[in-house]
Amino acid sequence: MQLDKASEVFQSAITAAVPGRRGFDYLIVGAGFAGSVLAERLARVLNQRVLVIDKRPHIGGNAYDRHDDAGVLIHPYGPHIFHTNSESVFDYLSQFTDWRPYQHHVLASVDGQLLPIPINLDTVNRLYGLNLTSFELEKFFASVAEKVDPVKTSEDVVVNKVGRELYNKFFRGYTRKQWGLDPSELDASVTARVPTRTNRDGRYFTDSFQAMPLHGYTRMFEKMLDHPNIHVMLNTDYRDVVDLLPWQHMVYTGPIDAFFHFKHGKLPYRSLEFRHVNLKQDRFQQVGTVNYPNDYGYTRISEFKHITGQEHPTTSVVYEYPRADGDPYYPVPKAENAALYRKYEAEADAMANVTFVGRLATYKYYNMDQVVAQALTAFKRLQERHAAAEAEQALHAVQHARGA
Repeated sequence: MQLDKASEVFQSAITAAVPGRRGFDYLIVGAGFAGSVLAERLARVLNQRVLVIDKRPHIGGNAYDRHDDAGVLIHPYGPHIFHTNSESVFDYLSQFTDWRPYQHHVLASVDGQLLPIPINLDTVNRLYGLNLTSFELEKFFASVAEKVDPVKTSEDVVVNKVGRELYNKFFRGYTRKQWGLDPSELDASVTARVPTRTNRDGRYFTDSFQAMPLHGYTRMFEKMLDHPNIHVMLNTDYRDVVDLLPWQHMVYTGPIDAFFHFKHGKLPYRSLEFRHVNLKQDRFQQVGTVNYPNDYGYTRISEFKHITGQEHPTTSVVYEYPRADGDPYYPVPKAENAALYRKYEAEADAMANVTFVGRLATYKYYNMDQVVAQALTAFKRLQERHAAAEAEQALHAVQHARGA
């Protein structure tokens, strides 16, 4: 990886653009998971010259991590917990990092108690002062569930499983804060991501692979982009240089509506405001994250030392405040938004020299591992395209030689 100043990139590009040289084969917009995976694969496997551009002053996208002023490793854009059921995704990333096993636990502040979320046997027993077994909990859920057919909204998902009271205590307030909408207005996919359990499994995720990069995400991205064919330009809006540098194909990972100058209208996103605090104490809370579905303006507090395993005499936490405006983080899952996205998707599909990858470019609420999988799939398509182009060039060379 070469972290270049703008003038140095221009000079490199001009030098590379002389007759007989290719310039940049790929211009990649965004240095997060999608852009970095594709840059690594294109440079290492296909020996392509790649320029990665990001408007932020760092690589890693929202997964970027750094040490704060107190020396605690934090995630400036909120906690990023890696988990996946894909062995191929885990194996791919393992080329660039060692791992620290970590299983995330989340508690919810409800009725003056801190209770496990997702809802499980302990959640219900402690909330109501009961001593149910798993079998009895199944009957309890069945007795309070409000059957909905078909299930269409986020509210439908929860009341269909655990009834109205648990929905109101654990889900409705949190969802309204997070999305600025009532769960009855949101697609079922939002709350379907959070399961309900009848056992005592208190893990937030149950994926086969749950671990954190041993030395942090930024170190992993640095190794991913460490290739002489990869140049990285930070603090740069790609629009300022896209017409000034020679490139053959673009990989775009930013908001798709912005790429097309919002010609069909603006796609709605939810944003977040992060308030980071360092405390002169060893620990602040019992687990990595505590949700606040019904109180305060923030949705949750996360404590990084639980997540990273770092030993430090102080601790750093982050409060998350959902916002309507700001950097786009979460596509808003509503039917009309999906319909608007499809107009942009049709525009994107018609472009032969641009590939759209990632959460913002495809308007999907992807986890990190899903973005990696999507990028690896996109690389396979580009690899096939590359092989076809080389085969065509070879055929033309043979025909030319015969003609000569």
